[in-house]
Amino acid sequence: MGLAYLLARAADTIADTDLIGRDQRLWYLNMFRDQFRGDEVQPQAVQSIQAGLLPHQTDSAERVLLERLPDCLALYRKFEQGDRERIRWLMDVLPNGMEMDLTRFPGSSAQDLSALERPEELDRYTYYVAGCVGEFWTRMVCAHRPAMKHWDVDRMSAIGVRFGKGLQLTNIVKDIARDLHNGRCYVPTQWLDEVGLKPADLLRPGSLPMFRPILLRMIRQAVEHLDQGWLYTMALPRFEIRQRLACMWPILLAGETLKRVATAPDLLDPTVNVKAPRSVVYRVMALTTFTGACGYVGTAYWGRLRKQIV
Repeated sequence: MGLAYLLARAADTIADTDLIGRDQRLWYLNMFRDQFRGDEVQPQAVQSIQAGLLPHQTDSAERVLLERLPDCLALYRKFEQGDRERIRWLMDVLPNGMEMDLTRFPGSSAQDLSALERPEELDRYTYYVAGCVGEFWTRMVCAHRPAMKHWDVDRMSAIGVRFGKGLQLTNIVKDIARDLHNGRCYVPTQWLDEVGLKPADLLRPGSLPMFRPILLRMIRQAVEHLDQGWLYTMALPRFEIRQRLACMWPILLAGETLKRVATAPDLLDPTVNVKAPRSVVYRVMALTTFTGACGYVGTAYWGRLRKQIV
């Protein structure tokens, strides 16, 4: 799981290195994906990725990750076949979201603003960047945790997809102003048309009242996905405490964030960061940890929280 995370971060670093052109980033991203489409080592391709990207890394952690990319790929190839296949699948699906960002949003500023057109595109995007992670997580833990052997893997993977989509929708509504000013409108124009808005209108903080019905629709959709995530969490055996906490924390913190997004008067101001304060983060972590990820306590918290959101 840790290695899959590092490989996903490496792909994300390739896609986000904006000091090189989009076409070049797409080329490197596809070169990276090719490393998982066969069992042969391609050292020249990895060296090409490093040569093209390392000079542009200002973040030390991302630089170290790219430097150690050959070690990550070597470790991946030592895994047993089932784990390799699961990681291979993830590395084939997850970069589709990065590719969508690079192709659907060709600009990088408000002057070059582009938008998704249909709700189906938004749903597909949230699957690529987060929903597929829920599916991967499910299949991986079912393969390795004896307590999970009773799960219907296909059914729970589908619920895991909803879980991931809910978290990603939360990120989208939370970061809407920042994304708009970076040239990306994830709100489908089909929805904006319903209230007489264009993507560029959202650059004006004063358009929030007109936009609010669409915002609340996206928030309700996120909550519905997170409800499925909570069902997923409660289906985990009670003694799988670490797994339960790993699911409880993002759901409860997403709920705390959505509660603030729904009422934020300055949501469309890119200088404002709407999120749960650190004190709330500590409270959520303490409550769920000290009660041993108790389902009754967590469910009561989530139930009260979701009523405050919608």
